[in-house]
Amino acid sequence: MPEGHTIHRLAALHRRMFGGGTVRAESPQGRFAAGALQIDGRVLQETDAHGKHLLLGFDDDRWLHIHLGIYGKYTFGPTPPPAPTGMVRLRLSGAEEYADLRGPNTCELMDPGEKKALHGRLGPDPLRADADPELAWRRIGRSRTSIGVLLMDQSVVAGVGNIYRAEALFRQGVDPSRPGRDLTRERWTAIWADLVLLMADGVRVGRIDTVRPEHTPEAMGRPPRVDEHGGEVYVYRRSGMPCLLCGSEVRAGVLAGRNLFWCPGCQAA
Repeated sequence: MPEGHTIHRLAALHRRMFGGGTVRAESPQGRFAAGALQIDGRVLQETDAHGKHLLLGFDDDRWLHIHLGIYGKYTFGPTPPPAPTGMVRLRLSGAEEYADLRGPNTCELMDPGEKKALHGRLGPDPLRADADPELAWRRIGRSRTSIGVLLMDQSVVAGVGNIYRAEALFRQGVDPSRPGRDLTRERWTAIWADLVLLMADGVRVGRIDTVRPEHTPEAMGRPPRVDEHGGEVYVYRRSGMPCLLCGSEVRAGVLAGRNLFWCPGCQAA
């Protein structure tokens, strides 16, 4: 599932492609035909992102809410667009470019009240200017649940996925199994600051890089990472390999149904 930086990049891309212009909308697959008809010919006025939720605002006060989930993906290209192939849930076309959406978990229209309610259900997003980490700390600081689970709870912190969870906890030397209430306020502040830094960099470069300059392949004289997710990381998908810092074997497990990666040396319980 795409993490929050990807959704913020998609919001910016839609704004660049369609912002301020009339958008043609259709649902070749047919599952969003009624919704597409309502926004067809409307002007895209603004875009928004909160966590893993993409929101496109039109000139009739309605918002298109998209959650990609595990299987959702976009393809883009110049107009005129080719004949749709595959199960295209929604095609948006502007003067010069088009966007095809396939396989989203959610594709629906919202009114302003429904959009406000969605924001209210989500935790603070490290990439949003209005994010208040205090809201997350109020839940984390009194919870018996592990910090590894809390960071993946979108009602606690929005936008963090498996990679950012694993890497931020490693960089701060925090055992993923530590209960939230056992964290100090200072440690939470450091975790939040790291998420802000790492995710903003993800928006900028379009991939997740989490290693510090002194741990890059060039600095350490090691081969670059080869993985479909790209980017240089400390522990994510490096189980069985030596930690870049202490040499301990990186471990993998399952926590609340999601894969977990950590270093037992750098993240001692």
